[in-house]
This record gives sequence, structure tokens and C-alpha cells, in this order.
Amino acid sequence: MTLEQAAEGPVDAVVVNDGRVLLVDVQGGWILPSGVPEEAETAQATAARVVYELTGYLVDGTSLLESESGGGPAVVCHLLSEDPSGEAQLTAGQLRWAPFADAIAAGLPTPVRTYLEGHTPV
Repeated sequence: MTLEQAAEGPVDAVVVNDGRVLLVDVQGGWILPSGVPEEAETAQATAARVVYELTGYLVDGTSLLESESGGGPAVVCHLLSEDPSGEAQLTAGQLRWAPFADAIAAGLPTPVRTYLEGHTPV
């Protein structure tokens, strides 16, 4: 998938900031923010929209990671706002900034784990 192509299937947002990744508690488990693209929406736009809708954080969705076989795309996003808006669907208790090492151990998709392993602060 290129930057211009519309996404198909769920898109994971890998929101990184200061050696941590944003996880959300949906249905009792900590996962990456994820959502389905709207018509003609790119994976990057989907990731940014979903993160804002769920968490209230503004992010840029710029780096597309390769999809895992049978899985949807993941997009690396960088935090643009330090404080979430009050319009988030999830509460503060449903958001967690996890150190990369903790997130890697949480069973994330292989392309996401590979990315985090390569960018773990020393």
C-alpha cells in the first residue's frame, strides 16, 4: 500500500512519545488504538482520526509499517498534543503509556514489535 491508497480493513495506530507507546483498554485488554477506515481514507488518516476519536490526542500518522500476513496495516504516529481534548470516547483510566519493552512483551503484531525493538531508547 502506498501513501495515496485507501486502507482496507482495521488500522492499528502505534502512537509513540518519549520511549513509550499508547495502549487503550478495550473490552478488558490493553491494545493499540485501532479502527476501520472511512471510504477512501488512507491508513495514515485512519490512524490519526481513530486516535483522536478514542483518546482525544492529536497525532500525525506518517510511517506505514508493513502488514502482517492476514492482518491490517499499522501506522506509526507521533504525538502532536500533550493533553487530550475532552471529546475522547475513552476515559483516562482506559489509556496507558507503556514503555516500549512492556508493549513488546504484550504480544503486539510482529511489524509493530520489530519497529519498537529498533527504536527502544538505550
